[in-house]
Parts: sequence; C-alpha cells; structure tokens
Amino acid sequence: MSEPAFEKPLQPPFSAEKLATVNAHLRSLDPQQILAWALEYLPGLHQTTAFGLTGLVAIDMLSKLAQPESRPPLIFIDTLYHFPETYELIVEVEERYGVKVHVFKPEGCETVEDFEEKWGEKLWEQNEDTYDYVVKVEPGRRAYEQLKVQSVITGRRASQGAQRASLQPLEADSTGLLKLNPLFAWSFAQVEQYIKENNVPRNKLIDQGYRSVGDWHSTSKSGEGDAGERAGRWAGKQGKTECGLHRDYFEMKRKAGQLEATKPDGDSTCM
Repeated sequence: MSEPAFEKPLQPPFSAEKLATVNAHLRSLDPQQILAWALEYLPGLHQTTAFGLTGLVAIDMLSKLAQPESRPPLIFIDTLYHFPETYELIVEVEERYGVKVHVFKPEGCETVEDFEEKWGEKLWEQNEDTYDYVVKVEPGRRAYEQLKVQSVITGRRASQGAQRASLQPLEADSTGLLKLNPLFAWSFAQVEQYIKENNVPRNKLIDQGYRSVGDWHSTSKSGEGDAGERAGRWAGKQGKTECGLHRDYFEMKRKAGQLEATKPDGDSTCM
C-alpha cells in the first residue's frame, strides 16, 4: 500500500477528517518512523519535555535520526518546584546529546521567593487550577509564541491510562497546536527496555521508588500495591491525572484571570 500524500509541511485547518487520515498512517509506524515522519511533515516542530522516561526515549531516538542543529528544539517548563535531581538531569541531557534546553519559568519570576511573593505560599493547595496555569500553561504558551512553535512532541502514552487511554499519534488542541505522541502505543516495559539497552540518562529518583516525577510537592514514592504508571503523582487528589498542559487552555486562562482580578493591588508582578 502506497503512503498517503501529505503536504510538506502540513497546513491548517486540521479537521477531524484530516487528522484521521494522518493517524491511520502513523498508527502503522513504529516510534522511530513516526519521529522521522514528523521531521519531514510537521511545521514549527519542538519537543516539550519534563524529562520523564518517554520524553528521554524520544530525545535519544531523535539523536539517531538527525544532527543536533536539525533536531526539534527542547522546551522545559521550570515551575521552580522541581527536584534537584531533575535539574541535574537537564545538564546531563544537554551534555550527552549536544543540545540546548530552552527554559521558561512563571512570568516575571526567577526564584521560589519571587513566585511566593506574588502568589503566596502553597498556591497548589489554595487554587490548584490557577497554580497549574501560572507555572505550566502560561509559560508554555509564552514559549510557543516566542519560539514560533506550531507542533510539539510529547511523552504521553495510552498505557498511562486515564485521559490518555484513547491517545492518538497526532492531535490538535483548542489553540490549533499539533501534538505528536510518537510512543503512544508503547508499554512502560518497552520504554524501560529501550532506556536500558541504549543507556539513556534518566532521573535518579526513578531508582529510589518514584514512577513518575513532577514537582516535589505533588510527587511521592509509589507504595506497594499502587496501580498505574503515574502512581505517586497528586496523591490524594482523586480524579487528577494531568498538570494542565494537556487540558483546555482557554478555560484554564479564564479561571486564572478570575483569581488575578481578586488580588490586592500591587500583588500582580514579581520583583
């Protein structure tokens, strides 16, 4: 069967029919082939990563497909609340693969002190949606605008369950951003095997009992009997499975704007 004819690069509008045709083709490919296709067909391609295992596999695969200058630039959203081991891993990845990571932080804030002066302590406990918006979603949108991002590679997989269970290789969100999920069909075991066979750098916390690593205040070690690959994330938060980057942007922006409007004057910027 011949390969479907797609324009290079893909052009909007990205209708359901168009995405269905693309996904029918991509589902027949392995992750390396999906990434090779993306390098050829996706416009303004970047990789957003929190340096989880799946994202690291994609970084390693891309290093075997293209020279550093031809690979999608890496974007890391620094919430300011990551573990020290995560920041160490970023340096290791830059050195190993000869790439620069573009770091974006909450608007106007360089440190935790800056952030808490603006938003108060433990915002994640006071208003979780607003926290997700100001530390992840807004910096992400700013990154996309500054770097002219049109498509992003993600580390999501269907086997992670919850909202990701019906994941497709390529999606378009409410803003028109294309999201490529090259390892959408891989199991955790396949990811682990690739990591080991290719000696891919990984977060040291994984060897200490953590399955999925995010902010230190919302990440805990997985206990015996915990189910799911993302066990230990948002413990006690029933129903929470996403940080905000893969939720509706406009709805999160609206909610965050409502809280900002109720704050006292002079509290709206970090010094």
